[in-house]
Order: sequence, then C-alpha cells, then structure tokens
Amino acid sequence: MSVVTVRNLDMSVKRALRERAAGRGVSMEQEIRDVLTRDVNNDHRQRPKASLDEIMRLSRKPDQPLDLKQAQDEVWGYLYEGDRPR
Repeated sequence: MSVVTVRNLDMSVKRALRERAAGRGVSMEQEIRDVLTRDVNNDHRQRPKASLDEIMRLSRKPDQPLDLKQAQDEVWGYLYEGDRPR
C-alpha cells in the first residue's frame, strides 16, 4: 500500500467527505479510499472511445457554410436569456 497526502483541499470538500463517512459508519480515510477506487474503476466506462468514422467525420467539410453571425447571435441569446424581462 502507498500513502498519498492531499494539500490545499477545500474545507467544504473535507466537511462533505466527513459527513458522507459518518453517514456510512466508516472513517473519513476509508470514505476517501472508496471514492477514489470507485472513480478510477469506473473511469473507462464514462469515456467511450470514438470510432474511426466519428473521427473522420470531424475532418469533413460541412454540407452548408456556417453562418457565423447567426451562431454568435444564438450563443449570446442563450447566455443572456435569463437577463430578459418576462
């Protein structure tokens, strides 16, 4: 087994880990081991690999030219839709 020291951990994260550990009836150290183990073991399932066809599709020229003005307007509209009076 190895030892890892984590510095500069946000206090809210530490508090949440302590609460989760207490809720499960384990030490905070065990909770951290379980969280890291679960995350590392599940990492390969969360990131599907792209197929060659998907990669090649990214390099193809689009069927229609991109309207940059329209795209920019849509982005700004999305970003500021909460600021509009209703």
